[in-house]
Amino acid sequence: MNEINILMVEDDPEFTRYVITYLGKNGFKVETVANGADMLQVFENEKCDCLVIDLTLPDEDGISLVRKVRARSAVPIVVLTGSESVDDKLSCLEAGADDYVSKPADPRELIARIHVVINRVRENHGPSRNDMLKLGPVTLDRLRRIATDKSGQVIKFTPAEFILVWALAQSDGKVRTRDELVVAVSTGEGPISFRAVDVLVSRIRKKLGDKAAILTVAHVGYKCGWPVKAQ
Repeated sequence: MNEINILMVEDDPEFTRYVITYLGKNGFKVETVANGADMLQVFENEKCDCLVIDLTLPDEDGISLVRKVRARSAVPIVVLTGSESVDDKLSCLEAGADDYVSKPADPRELIARIHVVINRVRENHGPSRNDMLKLGPVTLDRLRRIATDKSGQVIKFTPAEFILVWALAQSDGKVRTRDELVVAVSTGEGPISFRAVDVLVSRIRKKLGDKAAILTVAHVGYKCGWPVKAQ
């Protein structure tokens, strides 16, 4: 079995060591961070087969973090939650998580859940859906954060522009509200207002050379005008 790369955000060092040891003995490579900001930075730059996200983090709500990830990727997400509330668990799933494990978590259950969600996503989207998308004639590479046109020339997007165009492409023609897009790109260097999102969309359209690539949905937000395909 190929090694599975896990990125886990958890601020309890004792629990983290316990999970790393157990998962490491069962064919997993685990990288851990203690807060959401660090997780987003690692996620944008390294290959990851599954995210394990604790809902209680020092810098932001775990559900908000799930939404940010889901806006830009279909990567499997398993949430760790100490809450027994059905409403809280449903909120995790509605935000985009694929499954949850109640704490204190048994690592055997965590492994089983990880395998299930990875297999489910691969069956639904294919193994490359997480990292490569084709938006019309443009190919988007999430891991390298590079966009190329049909001739192979690189389209020079800024980090915020790429995150935004990826979020729209990953939605596969569905409308994304301005609220959702603000959340998707607000990672420290991205926009923090509706106006900033509008400016980014305008710049993306110019770089793609076609206003119809990103369509405005009046009083709501934006969606892709070009067809989207997994690579």
